[in-house]
Amino acid sequence: MMAAVSESFAYDRIAMPYDFDIDAFLEQPLLAHLATASSDGPRESPVWFLWEAGSVWLVGNRSDSFPKRVRSDPRCALGIVEFDLSRGRLRHVGIRGTGSVEPLDADRLYRFLSRYLGKHEAGWNPEFRARIIDGLDLMVRIRPLSIVARDQSYFANRQVRPSGDAGPSAGTDRL
Repeated sequence: MMAAVSESFAYDRIAMPYDFDIDAFLEQPLLAHLATASSDGPRESPVWFLWEAGSVWLVGNRSDSFPKRVRSDPRCALGIVEFDLSRGRLRHVGIRGTGSVEPLDADRLYRFLSRYLGKHEAGWNPEFRARIIDGLDLMVRIRPLSIVARDQSYFANRQVRPSGDAGPSAGTDRL
């Protein structure tokens, strides 16, 4: 059964049905891979993200290279994967869109960081705060032009052994 089209993706674009609820998927603290263009060819950056107001939000600072690439060429793509070998779960969201560099919003920054570090700032690692968080001075907003969501889970009907080996027939099924 296909999940309904995300309500937060309300642009004048053609929306496809998704294999699962993308809003619930993107609420998870997963790692995204941002693809951008440069004069030296394509670049990929692993990033934390916040899905809010129908956009993907990233954080950075003026010395980071990915905001400079987005300013130069706003076309970009994100790949976000949830993978759990023991459960056979493999779900993917791919987003193609346009990026813009925005001023840092303190409230959005807190929502962004609390996804990964927890709601209580007092528990955030002081070294990480000093080395990374305190230097953040901008946000990158990616407005989706298209979103693809696929559930490519496997091993759904097999018991996976603790070693990760699905047994003798493990090599017979191919993705």
